[in-house]
Amino acid sequence: MDPRIILVSSTLLLLCFPFTTVSQSTTTTCSTAVTFSNKKSYTTCAALPVLSSTLYWTYSPSSGTADIAFRTTGITSSNWVAWALNPSESGMGGSQALVAYKNSSGAIHVYTSNVTSDSPSTELTQSALSFDVTNLSGEMTGSQMVIFGTVTLPGNKTILNQVWQVGPLSSGSPAGHDLDSVHMSSFGTVNFLIGASTVSGSGASTLRKKNTHGVLNAVSWGTMMPLGAMIARYVKVFEIGNPAWFYLHVACQASAYIVGVAGFGTGLNIGTGTYHTHRDIGIALFSLGTLQVFALLLRPKPDHKYRFHWNIYHYSIGYTVIILSIVNVFKGLDILDPAKKWKKAYIGILIFLGCVALVLEAVKWLMFLKKKRSPPPSPLPEDKDSYTSPYGNGNNGVNAYRSLSQFHAIFVVPIIYYF
Repeated sequence: MDPRIILVSSTLLLLCFPFTTVSQSTTTTCSTAVTFSNKKSYTTCAALPVLSSTLYWTYSPSSGTADIAFRTTGITSSNWVAWALNPSESGMGGSQALVAYKNSSGAIHVYTSNVTSDSPSTELTQSALSFDVTNLSGEMTGSQMVIFGTVTLPGNKTILNQVWQVGPLSSGSPAGHDLDSVHMSSFGTVNFLIGASTVSGSGASTLRKKNTHGVLNAVSWGTMMPLGAMIARYVKVFEIGNPAWFYLHVACQASAYIVGVAGFGTGLNIGTGTYHTHRDIGIALFSLGTLQVFALLLRPKPDHKYRFHWNIYHYSIGYTVIILSIVNVFKGLDILDPAKKWKKAYIGILIFLGCVALVLEAVKWLMFLKKKRSPPPSPLPEDKDSYTSPYGNGNNGVNAYRSLSQFHAIFVVPIIYYF
């Protein structure tokens, strides 16, 4: 079967596949019979499932505000705690946080922080929120820390995404939190009106989705696409590589595209986030890759008059995809902020492919120059006297034929052979 038909059929199936997110939710309750040092009491509470945390609140429909108390137990004075509402996303990026920790003077320092990144190493710098927070204070009793405040619910919404976290202090300031499953699953939603808190079920971790998204795209767009281009450029110069190079090229690029579409789908499941450049490049890659796939249906034969123009299109789109892919992989690594070994590993892969390409490029040039210097076979028959030239009889016809053949051998054949 024609490989173009197989590739396009696979693409149609992938484009028709619905990328859905599977999630679960649970609701937990708790007792409001808790006495705080400031004598405040609250009408509703929800025991959060991880990090030994509980949220207490009293909702005021007339003012659209909620008096809240966020309590975390089992911590020390070398920890910071935070609770946040995220008006637009389910994760940490874009959340509007209330942060508290015990400073060097022994007082509880409470402040607001607009978190712009999902990276666990993001600094919780003090900054204004997108909504008003008043009566901000905190306390620490034993191994328990509480943040108090009155929050003006953004957009007067009663159902909002919430995020909570605990991390260590470094040089007296909040440092990055742990990356275990507990710390990476501390998010969900809170319904201030009916008094319920829902949390993401197991298997729906945002970090797991991001890791899957990163691996799929680094392997497909960032590695297999350049490898497929190298096969097309270098394998075909060897006689033994014809016509196998074409099928290897199609197989490699088709596999890269299929895996890349899966990576694109996981990106859609993660959400828009705040990484607009990374998202826009990803959309551009998916569009250009899809355009390349369907362009196979319009691929003219080698001797067709439009093949030259098709080649220009195919090469320009292909190399654009490769450059954008590598750029976007590095942007994704900066967003995920994994262990340095992963970034070094990808850089090592690129260096290896680059070195192989340089060697093969040198070999290709040597073969090209050698073929150019070798005398072309004579196009004239052995019996020159019996030859009838299409350009006329006699010596002038023969010379005209020779001139045209030499021009073709010197200029046209090398150009077609090299590219």
